[in-house]
Amino acid sequence: MVKNLTEYICQQCDYRSPSFLGRCPNCGSWNSLVETVISPRAEKFSITTSKLATKPKKLSETAVAATKRLKTGIEEMDRVLGGGVVPGSVILLAGEPGIGKSTLLMQLAANFKSLYVAGEESPDQLKIRFDRIGKKRNDFWVTPETDVDYLITFIKEDFQMVFVDSIQTLTTQDLESPAGSISQVRECAYRLTKIAKEKGISVFLVGHVTKEGAIAGPKVLEHLVDCVLYLEGEKFHTFRILRSNKNRFGKIQEIGVFEMEEDGLVEVKDPSKVFLQERISAPGSVVVPVLEGSRIILTEVQALTNLSSLNFGKRVAVGFDPYKLQMLVATLSRRAALNLQQMDIFVNVVGGIKVEEPAADLGVALAIASSLKNKPISEQVVAFGEVGLLGEVRGVAKEDQRLEEAKRGGFKKFITPKNARTITSAIALSLS
Repeated sequence: MVKNLTEYICQQCDYRSPSFLGRCPNCGSWNSLVETVISPRAEKFSITTSKLATKPKKLSETAVAATKRLKTGIEEMDRVLGGGVVPGSVILLAGEPGIGKSTLLMQLAANFKSLYVAGEESPDQLKIRFDRIGKKRNDFWVTPETDVDYLITFIKEDFQMVFVDSIQTLTTQDLESPAGSISQVRECAYRLTKIAKEKGISVFLVGHVTKEGAIAGPKVLEHLVDCVLYLEGEKFHTFRILRSNKNRFGKIQEIGVFEMEEDGLVEVKDPSKVFLQERISAPGSVVVPVLEGSRIILTEVQALTNLSSLNFGKRVAVGFDPYKLQMLVATLSRRAALNLQQMDIFVNVVGGIKVEEPAADLGVALAIASSLKNKPISEQVVAFGEVGLLGEVRGVAKEDQRLEEAKRGGFKKFITPKNARTITSAIALSLS
């Protein structure tokens, strides 16, 4: 009898060690090495030893079939996917626990002849959730089976889509490692991807995330799939943002906006109006037109300055890069002569949106100046632009589209790189 061996495998980068290490020497992750049973039989089925099944041919000789996207019935999801689901594609949906991943996929699955793999819930529990969101469909199939090889025999039936909730619960008997291990996740995803391409069935995989917000398991999982979606938002906040971080068939960083209600996730067709409906006139508030994918969203940026009890004030940002906040504070102190050294500064982007583009720099700077001077910025003002370390305000992409969206929202005064070349002049315009 062949004796099984054990190795410690990093769950982030697949680094292998014969003994336990507190920190992975390859990727630097702490406590990511997990003891895994390795046997010659398991290694025989490794992806790296798979044989080439088809002969190569010239790309010019390949017949191109007209692929018609499947409309999901959820416009915000169609937008994020690039117009709908491409048949045969594999889509990975990740997000924190309780954010609404299963709810969103069930709403989608109800619009097609679907197979839902409930690895984390029983069919009875799934039926309660299905009834709660008010969906009714006779060809919605459910299975609690987690053996990927048995699932493939089911998938060979005439299903339009398959939903796996979650990929970390699947196993194959060809490997002896436990469910959720790096080898099981990689092999099960590979086999599902292969059957999806062969049969033209779209597969949605739910992936767990780590406490840092990254998708748990090997990075090869993200490289293997066609599209990676993140469902973001606060558990106790009603808004949810669906964002594409990878999309082979559409644009990346496209977002869809939803609101969590008792009967599931409801699309927000005009997020600018929703995000600004509860805005009040007070110091430290300004509206910024943010570019998210192909759409412009009017978002409120809030700032609060308060005298610190320490020698050096705190810098806290929610929805904005904290390192960029420190740079803006230093620029305001040096170039605009604002005394911010002993002030605690807090910045928040309302609505749960995470702003990553530089166009929000000017809005954040003006909100801080407004709060410090205790002077409100006019409710008719919209501001955008990148702020440099020299205090200059630089141009950004799609300025005309940002202005059009602001005008559509009823705003009449605009602080842009064209009429405010420096941060000092921008502050003077906003507080005049």
